[in-house]
Amino acid sequence: MSTQLNKKYGLFTAICTVVGTVIGSGVFFKAEAILKKTGGELPVGILAWIIGGIIMVICAYAFSVLAAKHEKVSGVVDYAEALVGKKYAYFMGWFLAIFYYPTLTSVLAWLSARYLCVLLGWGETGGECMTIAALLLVGVFVMNALAPKIAGKFQVSATIIKLIPLLLMAVVGTITGLTNGLLIENFTTVVNEDISTSSGLFKAVVATAFAYEGWICATSINAELKDAKKNLPKALVMGTLIIVAVYITYYIGLAGGIENSVIMQGGEAGARIAFSAVFSKFAGTLLFLFVVISCLGTLNGLTLGCSRAFHAIAARDLGPKPEILKQVDTATNMPGNSSMAGLLVSSLWLLFFYGSQLDKPWFGPFSFDSSELPIITTYAMYLPIFVSMMFKEKNLGVLKGKIAPILAIIGSIFMVIAAVFAHGVYP
Repeated sequence: MSTQLNKKYGLFTAICTVVGTVIGSGVFFKAEAILKKTGGELPVGILAWIIGGIIMVICAYAFSVLAAKHEKVSGVVDYAEALVGKKYAYFMGWFLAIFYYPTLTSVLAWLSARYLCVLLGWGETGGECMTIAALLLVGVFVMNALAPKIAGKFQVSATIIKLIPLLLMAVVGTITGLTNGLLIENFTTVVNEDISTSSGLFKAVVATAFAYEGWICATSINAELKDAKKNLPKALVMGTLIIVAVYITYYIGLAGGIENSVIMQGGEAGARIAFSAVFSKFAGTLLFLFVVISCLGTLNGLTLGCSRAFHAIAARDLGPKPEILKQVDTATNMPGNSSMAGLLVSSLWLLFFYGSQLDKPWFGPFSFDSSELPIITTYAMYLPIFVSMMFKEKNLGVLKGKIAPILAIIGSIFMVIAAVFAHGVYP
């Protein structure tokens, strides 16, 4: 047994972690929500995707600046320790280990199971779905703990596979729409003129905020990334830019395949209708298979962070039994004990999610949506890091040391306000 993690991941894996963790099921069905909030005004919806993407890229760039200077165990916790202090890093580490990673990991296990049940014609909240969710959760943790290289290759493969339908729709849908004139019609037609442009834009940006979540997970493999001080900044910036480009071109491609009003009326099946119109009915059904793979890729990316969360605390000789949780298995070079702890906490959150969202509320006023509150809190917890970055990183220059953190602060505050605006003050 040792306590050090070896360098085993390259730049491409890091980029795929960023892209693969952010692009999940939401992008396939978010078009309908954006169109509804903007009244079917396509240019406003595109602007919303751009604004949401800019906020993500700015925050990622600010962290990339820190990644180029600080390399220890686990990205965000390292930055919190270097800029704010050990106590804040300790709280940040516990928040990531107990709330952020396991809550989102458990929800993605259920989402993956849900879309698989849709393909099989089973119930989406019954015993079959929850059993599959539990098996997927255990399976992904086992893969990450016992075969981390396979987990890395799976992340790359899932990212490439999930990009196929998005890029196909972006290209073929756009060409089809330009040929038959539907794209121009959708650009110039407003479905619901009762919705003001300004109100629709803000609500649409709120919707994109959650579609852009998850990129921070890439910083969890900081200690295992080859030449991390060069590759992690590149992965954060390149990965987030790829995501923005894919989202916007896919959104335009959808508009070339079907009328905005049809997508708005189709609900979550809007994307399926569009794929059937551009390609075939079989392609519409096949879309759900890509959604399952997409969700599994996101689940794997979150598990990468969740498996290492307790190790990030224990590596500093903090928390309960650090001598056990910081151990790294010699054969796999993975923190096996930390992975088991992450699986246990994720399993408890999966049980909570079922009891709070999928059945009659078990927990009364505490039955909040565990996929939302951690995200809101995360951006709030970034603020002290960005503020300290302005005053402590004095040798970075104006762009990296002042402008980048100021814009990141504005973006983080916006995310918090947007989340509260969209989901209310009370869960």
